[in-house]
Amino acid sequence: MREIFEGYERKYCVLSDNLSKKCSAANLLDGDQKKQKISEIKTGLDEADALIWQMDLGVRALQPNVKAVLLSNMREYKSDLNNLKTEVKEPKGQIVDATEKLNNSHNRIRDSRTVMLETEELGVSLLHDLHGQRQSLLHANNTVSLLHLLTFPCRHYQLEKTLFFHGIISGIASILMKLLHQSLVLLYQLSTKS
Repeated sequence: MREIFEGYERKYCVLSDNLSKKCSAANLLDGDQKKQKISEIKTGLDEADALIWQMDLGVRALQPNVKAVLLSNMREYKSDLNNLKTEVKEPKGQIVDATEKLNNSHNRIRDSRTVMLETEELGVSLLHDLHGQRQSLLHANNTVSLLHLLTFPCRHYQLEKTLFFHGIISGIASILMKLLHQSLVLLYQLSTKS
């Protein structure tokens, strides 16, 4: 029975060594190659589980003095197998984490792009409004300039007319003042003669 156990033990050690090498190789691969390698590793892990189960059955049938040493070896093999299983699970977890990080980055980029597009639309709208206001101001400026040009002769004529009337009024006032002065002088002379 011990020879059967040792045969299983040799098979397990070779299988464990191969699985460890495949795990290291799988960490360096990407995509479909990595999936294929992980599938091979899982098949190997199932074989290793079966070998440990067969070794465990074989050890229990042995005598107690031999059984204690072999059970200690079995614990090491089970621990080794659990470590290999953990190593296979970690890359999958890393892929999930990397995928999640990639999705988060994609979402942040999409949100940033949305904000950028909204800001661009707002900028275009503001430029359009400013252009409209500029056109309105230019039109108003042109209208004021045109009115200024059109009303200049009228304002000039009005000024001439005003100055002319002021001149006439001043002349009439001057004549009236002279007449009044002469009338007063005549009145004074008449009153002194009488």
